[in-house]
Amino acid sequence: MRIKMILSLAFVLCLYHPDLFSQGLFETASKPSFSDGNPSFSMNGYVRGSAYGAGEVYDYTHLFGEISLKAGFKSGLFRFQSDLRVRSGHEYEEARTETEIKEAWAGVSTPSFDLFFGEQIADWGRTDGFNPTNNIRPTNYFFLSGNPDDQKMPNLMLRTVWRISSQIDWEIIAIPVFRPSVYRYDLLQMGDDVRFIHSVLPERSFENGSLASRLNMEFSRIGFSLSWFNGYDPFYGFRIAGINWDTGKPIITYQPDFYRKNSFGLDFALPIGPVIWRGEGVYNQTEASDEDIHIPRSHFSYVSGLEWMAGNFTLLAQYVGNFTPGFHELTEPIYPDPISFEGLSKYANDQIMYQSARYNRAIFRQQEKFHHALSAAVNATLLRETLTLECAAYYDFTTEEYLVRPRVELKIGNGLSVMAGYSLMQGPDSTLFHYASPLMNGAFLEFKATF
Repeated sequence: MRIKMILSLAFVLCLYHPDLFSQGLFETASKPSFSDGNPSFSMNGYVRGSAYGAGEVYDYTHLFGEISLKAGFKSGLFRFQSDLRVRSGHEYEEARTETEIKEAWAGVSTPSFDLFFGEQIADWGRTDGFNPTNNIRPTNYFFLSGNPDDQKMPNLMLRTVWRISSQIDWEIIAIPVFRPSVYRYDLLQMGDDVRFIHSVLPERSFENGSLASRLNMEFSRIGFSLSWFNGYDPFYGFRIAGINWDTGKPIITYQPDFYRKNSFGLDFALPIGPVIWRGEGVYNQTEASDEDIHIPRSHFSYVSGLEWMAGNFTLLAQYVGNFTPGFHELTEPIYPDPISFEGLSKYANDQIMYQSARYNRAIFRQQEKFHHALSAAVNATLLRETLTLECAAYYDFTTEEYLVRPRVELKIGNGLSVMAGYSLMQGPDSTLFHYASPLMNGAFLEFKATF
């Protein structure tokens, strides 16, 4: 069935069958619930100053002051929620004043059914940090602060949820307009002979919309869900837009490009005594030829981890893997012999294609048929929950890349807190972390007052 027909059907069902869908599992988005009480309005927010820098490229990568105003209203069946952020400061040495809408949606909620439309953040999955089933939410990977949630971006979506029972709910999300994640490839240290131009978004049409569904079950001894997504992936690579030889050496122009995929996922959480076993897995089906270097091969992505909690101490360890059934090695071009102009020209173009394909494979973690990595996090809350010590780490066995991120947060009182830490990533030559580390390594400091 064509995506246009599916989206149209979902929209009709949402309008005319108000008991067909229910509240979804959004880990960080608002979760309004039905209430028979009087109309109520709430407003809260925060003011903060944030600094991120002391890296190799910029002294101040991000430096800004920000205010967030969150408002919510409920009356009978009607609900709305908003989160408006205004910030002013400097981003990659450029002065910026901008307004960001994290949430802006309205709709109706009953004991068995929700229907919301607007800007919403959808987070699927039960593992921490690595969520292969979370195909919906775009991410601003180049917004650097002490809080990773700052990178989460909303989608304009129609979200419906049917609470089938107290233990089972079914969620359907329709996204009419594609919104990609934010990559600043132009900021990465990829050489003086590389240029990036702006991407061209898919045409706004029913055909280019996305549809996702999730059936979630929460039982006393296990929670799990089955999910499906069809649409453009917010995560993407780039293609060669042109090669200019006017200066005698190649100047390569790249352009970010997008692709559609079909995904089938499963996630679960199983308590075993003081330990919770969490897992996620997804099969991403794509259509890619050897020339489509910006499209990953169809693959399985999976995460399995154990979370142990003892008092105010939490330890999390996860295995992160990727399996590409149709994987094949890239063939590096061979220098021509005997040397000829035509042979050299072909060799140069083939070498550019080869290196570009290698970098895209690094983005998609498809350098090998099997990809293996470990992540770990330790968290301790001390001094009557006023002091939080945290350290997260990641090591990629396939590429030998690693990341370490310690963080400390102190609640001073009266809604005021201070947070500080450092983010360090490293990797061998030509790896993703190698290109990104000069830009993204750095210390962060934040003062925040909530109200």
